[in-house]
Amino acid sequence: MDWISLFLAGVFEVVWSFFMKQSNGFTRLFPSAMTVLAMLVSFGLLAYSMRTLPLGTAYTIWTGIGAVGAFVLGIALLGEQISAMRLAAGAFILIGIVLMKLATPT
Repeated sequence: MDWISLFLAGVFEVVWSFFMKQSNGFTRLFPSAMTVLAMLVSFGLLAYSMRTLPLGTAYTIWTGIGAVGAFVLGIALLGEQISAMRLAAGAFILIGIVLMKLATPT
């Protein structure tokens, strides 16, 4: 259950980062509210998963999911640049997430 919570925490990190971008510096009410709500859910799920998962593992995977997810959403929904170097960087982050999961004995 802790791994599922950690994964969902990462997904909600992607959600809050997307809405933060849409909030235009917290000047738009709905995206700002969604940012705060998704942050609370993300942090709560991260805290729950850290009850049994090591700090380094949980935090690295949480931020990695958020980074890769935001990268993909930026390309897919916001028209951000795609380049070989950006794709390679995203792949390295994803590889790091997988290696961290495999290296954690739980």
